[in-house]
Amino acid sequence: MNIAVIGIGQIGGTIAQKLAQAGYNVSVANSKGVDGVRDFADKIGAKACDLDTVGVGADVLILSLPTPAIADLPKSLWQGLSPDCVVVDTANYYPEFRDKPIDEIDNGMAESVWVSSVVGRDVVKAFNMLLAHSLANLGKNPDRKDRLAMWVAGNDEPAKGRVMTLVEQCGFAPLDGGDLAGSWRQQPNSAGYCCDYTAHELRQSRANSTQTPTSVRQNRAYAIAELPNMTEGDFSHENVIRANRILNV
Repeated sequence: MNIAVIGIGQIGGTIAQKLAQAGYNVSVANSKGVDGVRDFADKIGAKACDLDTVGVGADVLILSLPTPAIADLPKSLWQGLSPDCVVVDTANYYPEFRDKPIDEIDNGMAESVWVSSVVGRDVVKAFNMLLAHSLANLGKNPDRKDRLAMWVAGNDEPAKGRVMTLVEQCGFAPLDGGDLAGSWRQQPNSAGYCCDYTAHELRQSRANSTQTPTSVRQNRAYAIAELPNMTEGDFSHENVIRANRILNV
């Protein structure tokens, strides 16, 4: 299977490395062109590409860049994709400190529904519910009861199944998160978001939650303001997880 990854930061870079190690043919790109990703590609055994060509021949295209930046990707990228290529959105929208506001999302549209409307293709939402440290270091074999889990949401069942296989290959338990309209349930500061939960714990967290799309957005703003206080400025992985388990219910 040919995997293309746009964005080689802490999330996209980790996904690309794990999938290359698993034996997939991985191509990577970012906004800086071939030279901007060449060293990283050589390090993990991937192919360095630019944004115009990274998707050519890809079976799966993984978008790992800030949500607003997806709208700036070149039209040639989408024109070069096979109709059967599965597009994966890993992004999390944070207008409070990083992202320029997107009116549609601020008014209630699920983030990945907006992404789908911008790129003109169906997408699958995945890989957005773990901290970078967890994604890089806490993957486990399927037989481990303490294996961490993540939701995978999308409208196309075969496409979602393909992405769930990639989640498995990265060392995590994929859970069917339903359709894309319901993917607000895995957006920032939704129940179980970045809490390092097992499959059972993540399901229980969602089952016990009374969140709505509006309350999830409100909780995102509240959590960003409260996290420094709750961690006393110590943003170690353990402290952030501890705070998230209190905030994201």
